[in-house]
Amino acid sequence: MTAGVLVVGASQAGVQLAVSLREHGYDGPITLVGAEARPPYQRPPLSKTYLGGSAEPASLELRDQAFYANKRIDLRLAERVTRIGRGTALTDQGHALDFDRLALTVGARARPLTVPGSDLTGVCYLRDLADAALLRHHLTPARHVVVVGGGFIGLEVAAVARSEGRDVTVVEAAPRLMTRAVAPVVSEFYRRAHARRGAEVLLGAQLTRIEGEHGRVTGVRLADGTRLPADLVVAGVGVVPRTELAEQLGLACDGGIVVDEFARTSDPSVVAAGDCTVLPNPLTGEGRVRLESMPNAIAQARVAAATLAGKPRPYADVPWFWSDQYDLKLQIAGVADGYDQVVVRGDPDGEAFAALYYRRGELLAVNAVNRTADYLVVRKALANRTPLPADLAARADLPLKDLLVATPAP
Repeated sequence: MTAGVLVVGASQAGVQLAVSLREHGYDGPITLVGAEARPPYQRPPLSKTYLGGSAEPASLELRDQAFYANKRIDLRLAERVTRIGRGTALTDQGHALDFDRLALTVGARARPLTVPGSDLTGVCYLRDLADAALLRHHLTPARHVVVVGGGFIGLEVAAVARSEGRDVTVVEAAPRLMTRAVAPVVSEFYRRAHARRGAEVLLGAQLTRIEGEHGRVTGVRLADGTRLPADLVVAGVGVVPRTELAEQLGLACDGGIVVDEFARTSDPSVVAAGDCTVLPNPLTGEGRVRLESMPNAIAQARVAAATLAGKPRPYADVPWFWSDQYDLKLQIAGVADGYDQVVVRGDPDGEAFAALYYRRGELLAVNAVNRTADYLVVRKALANRTPLPADLAARADLPLKDLLVATPAP
């Protein structure tokens, strides 16, 4: 008898990994353990359709209960793995789960605010469905919303709140928005776009205190003495990968669980996938990147499953991501780390443009706002390793799809 595969983390990556194992013909036991009581669900809609009231929890579920039974996946909910060793995991319910092979798909947690007042009622985060439900509950009566953090989550929440008529202020400590992910031209576009729609964006602004009365938020105080009224504060200051179990196993961690292109950890018998990992750039094989996105979770989980099934294949998918803010759809493909040139096509003032990222003339990535055709061309070029010369891409009179140059024969 085999103890089978234990997948810790009933996330998008965890579900995909378990399903992909069956698709690869793995016939042994699969146990999928999740700390939340609700069946695995999609997370991207939490800051978009769910927060805006156009989606309900049941519509977010990845699969129904019958699916897991049919695939012979033992789904264990409301149970958290707290201790793990070689071949056995212990849960907070007192259960011992034996395994032959292990997959960690444990995700990340919201980075908490540490300023005084962070524990007041009305300070919210957005990482899971419970967070989203609490945020929606507090958003309904709110008049003044302060969003701390100008990343994707913060800006998406700001867009929903402003679209519903709330007074919204975004407080960002960095000198521009979405610093880690986009070039200055895209950051400035979004600053202006939010301002045009009535949100106030404060850059280089440091939160020092959250103020309250009778246990509830009433405002925030900034380092320069500014006081902003607030009956809802939303923290979007990043995430912290869950590495505790990996550390118990002695696995290498560096801003996440370190994995290779086959999703193997520093112990080749253990794989990991999703937001908890750092991995080589899928397009270049260089360095280490953390790709916090649903598409990456799915792609990396498939790679991890292939590794566990003895059919290893490297992760070479083009990373992609999207963000909906108001009527603006931002689509990202590739990884822009290390870029030295940005080519802008279209009209940022007209709210339809694409920014193409290059390094030493090599195409790295694209950010496209309401310009899906350009996004799809660049994504195809990245997938096929097809050159897209920067000097030609800069010519507005040439359709981007006509610029693809056949890759020279080796």
